[in-house]
Amino acid sequence: MSCELSATTLQGYLDGELDAVRSAEFEKHIASCAECQTSWKAMKSLREGLQKSNLYQNASPGLRSRIAQELGNETRATFPHWRSFLIPAFSLAMLLLAVWGGSIITRQRSYSSALQAELIDAHVRSLQPGHLTDVQSTDQHTVKPWFDGKLDFIPPVSDFSQQGFPLLGGRLDVIEGRNVAALVYGRRKHLINVFVWPEGTGPGVSGEGSRQGYNWLSWRAGDMQFCIVSDVSLADLRELKDLIRP
Repeated sequence: MSCELSATTLQGYLDGELDAVRSAEFEKHIASCAECQTSWKAMKSLREGLQKSNLYQNASPGLRSRIAQELGNETRATFPHWRSFLIPAFSLAMLLLAVWGGSIITRQRSYSSALQAELIDAHVRSLQPGHLTDVQSTDQHTVKPWFDGKLDFIPPVSDFSQQGFPLLGGRLDVIEGRNVAALVYGRRKHLINVFVWPEGTGPGVSGEGSRQGYNWLSWRAGDMQFCIVSDVSLADLRELKDLIRP
């Protein structure tokens, strides 16, 4: 059974409308297909939530009267059925909205996690011999102009030697298939990568955490996205962030 066929038989399976052969085929497919299994679990959870909600409420006499007047005498005779339908329908809409909202949050979290992993990979890659800098200089007036013409934006570059974060240089890197600026700073014999790129329309990433033995700190300022990655402490990364933040 293909994913397309599985999607069309999902509702029938949950309603108990499939014969034994098709039910067995469906169960065999979702056992080996994570995507279809996720869809099945979401729909099953939604149906169970509706069954347990018991969100019924009698319509007021005024509401019954207005609806009956609009629908005519025929509807007036069968109106008691509407009383039990209106609130469950509203409940279904609310649950569907909750599932949709949860799906958006899940996708955003997945995007953020994948981006963080790619940035850490880029940091680790830069530590290999000959990959750290394309322009090696402690002078911000040398590093910043170097990016001119190589990117469609100019990253903010400053030297923070007096604060304990000397500028070591910069390079071009690639994140999500696009060129980004990577500024390299030092901190007590450790190396720090500050990735910068314009993020005018994307969801942006903010927060901090640890992964694979490295710490990361991301934030968005205006239309620019920043992410610091290093094996120094998060306290050091926060200090550098405060220095960089416009």
